Amino acid sequence: MDAQLQWPRFNVQYTPSILLILILLLIIPLSKADPGQLTFAVHPYLPKEEILKRFTPLVDYLSDQLGMPVKLSISKNYEVHIENIGNQVIDIAYIGPSSYVEMTQKYGKHPLLARLEVNGKPFFNGYIVTANKEFVDNIGALKGKRFAFGSPHSTMSYLVPRHMLKEAGVGLETLAGYRFLGNHRNVALGVLLGEFDAGAVKEEVYFNFREQGLLKVAVSPSISEHVFLSRQKLPVEVIEKLRQSMYRLSESDAGIKILTTIKKKITGLVKVNDSDYDNLRKIMQ
Repeated sequence: MDAQLQWPRFNVQYTPSILLILILLLIIPLSKADPGQLTFAVHPYLPKEEILKRFTPLVDYLSDQLGMPVKLSISKNYEVHIENIGNQVIDIAYIGPSSYVEMTQKYGKHPLLARLEVNGKPFFNGYIVTANKEFVDNIGALKGKRFAFGSPHSTMSYLVPRHMLKEAGVGLETLAGYRFLGNHRNVALGVLLGEFDAGAVKEEVYFNFREQGLLKVAVSPSISEHVFLSRQKLPVEVIEKLRQSMYRLSESDAGIKILTTIKKKITGLVKVNDSDYDNLRKIMQ
């Protein structure tokens, strides 16, 4: 007679507590991020190494203030940065004005934490620049010339200067050509090297390259500064703690050092309202 394989029998009784654990394992994704860590993301407006250098002190400070680790990340591009904020992937974000406006149009308002204050002002300007004195103070003379933009999502290296060109009667179709070079620094270098007749950069980059021959053609209207925000579902107490921590930075020498690492002439992180970006909304329309 052939032996039959006998499986051992287990007498398992599923108590309510065991059933609850099994249900939770089914509904909670195993890949969920560590709830004890926050993600702080920055858009790629500068080379990766430069962004890491500028923002690591702030991220370390916020980690200390919150009593939990904050991880610094750099978004792949402006589009991904906007999507990740809108889809609640990012806990804390640093974002440019035009990207902020675009994000709110697609995903709605998010809790605002603070905006930059530079030289005592919470707004900034952009510059249309050239290395050719023929075009100084004359946007209209750029018809038929080669123009360099940064990112198509950048406030001061595309959206605002494009509006300025249009107001001066210089449509994109009237240019000899134009290209997106990714960031402000690339625009400045492209203009200085003669690859483009003119370009658009934020004021910080203009002043950094002015001594190397970058010339001002025109200055943009004043736009509310870059802003820090949080995801919509971050706990209210964490949001408020982030705000107060950012406001306090200007009250100490150590805090000022953190701020000026991000940008040399920052004087503080100050209060911000969504309405501060209404004039930019009109330009973008």
